[in-house]
Amino acid sequence: MSINAGLTKQEIRSRISLKLKTQKEEERKQKSRVITEKLLRTKVFKKAKILMCYIALKGEVDTKAMIKEARRAGKVVTVPVCKKDRAAMLPCILDDKAGLKRGPYGVVEPAVKAHVALKDIDLVIVPGVAFDKKGNRLGRGKGFYDRFLKQINGRTETIGLAFRYQILPSLPASSHDVRVKKVIFA
Repeated sequence: MSINAGLTKQEIRSRISLKLKTQKEEERKQKSRVITEKLLRTKVFKKAKILMCYIALKGEVDTKAMIKEARRAGKVVTVPVCKKDRAAMLPCILDDKAGLKRGPYGVVEPAVKAHVALKDIDLVIVPGVAFDKKGNRLGRGKGFYDRFLKQINGRTETIGLAFRYQILPSLPASSHDVRVKKVIFA
C-alpha cells in the first residue's frame, strides 16, 4: 500500500494508522530497538538533562527502552499530560513511585503530576502518524503537539520517531503545523 501525494491529512492518517495497527509486533519491537540505539547515539540526547518523551500507544515506536536509558543516565524524564479542557499539554515528571493512569484519549500519564517549566526542557521526543523530509509532522489531528511545540523555546531540540513507512516525500502542512528539527526512523 503506497501513500500517494495529493492525499488529505485524514486520508494519510487512515492509511498509515492501518499500517501501524497491522505491523507485526516482533517487527515493531525490532525497529524500535534500532530507533532507540540511533537516538541514544545523538549528541542532543547525550547533552539533554531534562527531556520529554511520549509513552507509546499501540503500534507506535516503543519508547520504554529510551526512557529507561535516560533515567539510568540521570536525566529527568517528563511525559506529556493532556488537559482536555484547555486543549493543552503539560510536561510532567515520570516517577515510578507515583504510578500511571489512563488520561484523556487513552494516553498513559503519571497519576501524580509534578510539572516542569517549558524553558527547562532540552529535548522533546515527538510521536507522529507521518513525517516528511523537511520535518513536517502529521499527528492524530487534535493539535496538542503543535500547540505545545509553539510554546517551547528555540534552543529546545525536537526529534520525531517513526518507522520507515511513516516517512513521506512531503505532507500537506498548514500555518499552525510545527516542524521537528530531526526525525529518526528504521
